[in-house]
This record gives sequence, C-alpha cells and structure tokens, in this order.
Amino acid sequence: REALVGLPGENGLSTEQRKRLTIAVELVANPSIIFMDEPTSGLDARAAAIVMRTVRNTVDTGRTVVCTIHQ
Repeated sequence: REALVGLPGENGLSTEQRKRLTIAVELVANPSIIFMDEPTSGLDARAAAIVMRTVRNTVDTGRTVVCTIHQ
C-alpha cells in the first residue's frame, strides 16, 4: 500500500527522515535478510550514527544485514 507522508505544498521530510522512514518500512515486512545500498549517504555524522545504530539493533535481533558504505 502507498501512504502520503507530509503535507501537500510543504517541504516534506529531511534526508535523514526519508532514510529512516525507508529503512523502517522495509523492517516492518520482517525480512530475514536486508540489503542496504549506502544507507548513510548524504547524512551528517550524527544522522549516520543513528542509522547505523538502527542497523546494529536489527542485526542483534538475528536478522542478516548486508550494506555498502562509502566514507
């Protein structure tokens, strides 16, 4: 299903929020393996750390995560 996030005519989500939302939407499906292509690209150090903490927490639940990161 599709759902509108934000308000029409507004700027919408920040890059960090979009990345986190995209990851969250994928995690809701509860896949056993998750592939992420540069989940931290375009983020500042703080936001990248938050995303990677989420990835680590996901791994700690027993799921396999494969990601590429170029820094």
